[in-house]
Amino acid sequence: MNPTLFDEDLLKTIAAEPRRPLLFVNATVHTLDPVIGHLTGADLLLGTREIVGVGTGLHTAAEDDGAVVVDCTGLTIVPGVVENGTVAGLRRRPSDRVGTLAPGNPATFAVISGALDLEHVIWRPEQAAAIVVDGEIALVDGRRLAPTPIEPASASPADSPYLGLWIDETGFIHQELAADGRYDEARGGRPHAYQGSFWIEGDRIVYRDDLGFWAYGSFRDDVLHHAGYVFHRR
Repeated sequence: MNPTLFDEDLLKTIAAEPRRPLLFVNATVHTLDPVIGHLTGADLLLGTREIVGVGTGLHTAAEDDGAVVVDCTGLTIVPGVVENGTVAGLRRRPSDRVGTLAPGNPATFAVISGALDLEHVIWRPEQAAAIVVDGEIALVDGRRLAPTPIEPASASPADSPYLGLWIDETGFIHQELAADGRYDEARGGRPHAYQGSFWIEGDRIVYRDDLGFWAYGSFRDDVLHHAGYVFHRR
């Protein structure tokens, strides 16, 4: 277990600015997703309640995104998936099945040392370095930080209407979605900051960056929402 995963200063920062993205870096990530697979030295980026991106290279945009960085060197991140959708006793609604650690899914997972496995954490969550439920840090080194939540009772790119240049509201990010299924993103005047492939199905877009990480976004009323940014077409 890494005793400095969440020191008091880091926890205070997260509590004071709950809307800042959380970025877990340098971890071994078992996504359980058949496409993304098992990742080493990877990063996991959270929005508020969902996973925004997973893979290598995400930490290079931490400053751009204003993310709070959590160093997980030597630790493993696993999905919080057990029977009936319960996560180490921290969830109550059986219908909430967490699923894999893929972009767009709920940010619910355990951070564990190499000596622990998921089954062990399910029954002894206090032995995990941390447990995150829906993007909220629920438990750190056996100390519960959040109460148990109680819930109330693609088409091919060439055919997509969303191709073209998208620019965020500040003008900092320019993202070009091309008909060949490739995207090219400039940041702060820095060309080709990120490049990779994308897939669009309905109003959802999934990115696979050439650096190795995955991310996603959604289109609503001809506006692209991606990684906490709002883009308009130009």
